[in-house]
Amino acid sequence: RLGSVVLLCFFSLLLFFFTRVRRPKNFPPGPRPLPILGNLLQLDPVNPLKDLERRRYGNVFSLYIGSRPAVVLNGLEVVREALVTHAEEYAGRPTHLLISHLFESKGIVLANYGSSWRDHRRFALTTLRKFGLGKRSMEERILEEVSHICTELESSAGGSMDPQHLFHLTASNIICSLIFGERFEYDDPVILTLIQRLEELTKEAFGPWAMLYEIIPVLRPFPLPFRNILHKFNQMKEHIKKIVTKHKSSRVVGEPRDLLDCYLDQIDKTANGGSTFNDTHMVFLLLDLFMAGTDTTSNTLRSAVLHLMTNQHVQDRCYREITNILEGRADASFEDRHAMPYVQAMIHEVQRMSDTVPLGVFRTTCSDTQLHSYQLPQGTMVIPNLSSVLHEEGQWKFPHEFNPENFLNEVGEFVKPEAFLPFSAGSRVCLGEGLARMELFLVLVTLLRRFQFVWPEDGGVPDFSLIFGGTQSQKPFRLGVHLRSSERG
Repeated sequence: RLGSVVLLCFFSLLLFFFTRVRRPKNFPPGPRPLPILGNLLQLDPVNPLKDLERRRYGNVFSLYIGSRPAVVLNGLEVVREALVTHAEEYAGRPTHLLISHLFESKGIVLANYGSSWRDHRRFALTTLRKFGLGKRSMEERILEEVSHICTELESSAGGSMDPQHLFHLTASNIICSLIFGERFEYDDPVILTLIQRLEELTKEAFGPWAMLYEIIPVLRPFPLPFRNILHKFNQMKEHIKKIVTKHKSSRVVGEPRDLLDCYLDQIDKTANGGSTFNDTHMVFLLLDLFMAGTDTTSNTLRSAVLHLMTNQHVQDRCYREITNILEGRADASFEDRHAMPYVQAMIHEVQRMSDTVPLGVFRTTCSDTQLHSYQLPQGTMVIPNLSSVLHEEGQWKFPHEFNPENFLNEVGEFVKPEAFLPFSAGSRVCLGEGLARMELFLVLVTLLRRFQFVWPEDGGVPDFSLIFGGTQSQKPFRLGVHLRSSERG
């Protein structure tokens, strides 16, 4: 019996020796990884990279996700050096993650750097501008959707409501009107189901089972929880395909109603030229735009009302500024932001504190490159820790608390510090930044003009901790709603 134990220990040590992970030469330092698992057991599931080894190893360190090395970038200086100064060298995307397999490296967000990505990004930007991005027509589209939020909030005036899906419905309808040419009623089971699946996917696709899918490929055929992720994603794909089929039967060639029609026209134009514009890429592009256009903006809006409820002095000052600038006008315009420095500061501070995409979207190096004194081989996964920039000591007046003064100078003018990077930076900066900025301003100005948000009696104790995932979100809370005096009967 003792001999068996000794033999088992011997083979365990032998396995450890031969499976021990060795860092490449001149690679960033980091915690020692375990065989097979890498550093997964050292990551906090609530906030995986919060201060992990940064104090010990500095702003550039490495960790292993299974047997694959990843380099973590912390702080403004390092993040900008990689993503902006050497943008093309850090513009790749990983192809081995579960989320990469879901999207098959197609579309825009998760597509690898190259001609197909460039063509599709250019097409999306051009087409969104064609349908109003940055123009008055887009403002009207957003304001029309805000009227539906107001109706929902009015029904809860004097009481409280659960805003969990309210802003998801708003943001998804705005992007759906652009890409599909339609919006959904707030009680439509189709959009409610899509939003629920989206919320689950953004959490589960970066959770423990997704990690096991990546590091132990032999588990993939088994009926484990990551199969649910694949199933939900496929259901979303099938819904998009149904919309595409419906559009094909009703479109008029050359007279596009929305981005989907424009893509179908583009397929026709490039059918014989070896183009990557095809039905498969189209479905993933539409999914990209729907998911990215819904989750981040809606989570930021939920974070906004939470912070405004619990900081009445901020809400009151915003209300005074809004009413002074708009006076008797019916609606706000995006141009009004230049006359509302405090409202601008509040919105940017909400974005900073909501920290919606804490780790950006993972990158890979497109060639052998150098960062500080370290060598990063081609194909190295790079994680830009945007949270470390948004809360970096020395970059903000109040790095760890909600305070719009972070975006105001000594005379009360709006200023945007260089460390404000919620949309990431460089060649792969978020495609929807312009739309998100317009939505946040018009939605919040319109709502603050008509409603006062208060912490409800049935709200319990405010909890500002965030639920980590591909996108972060506030924990569920109740929203107290009062009509402003000018809006009452």
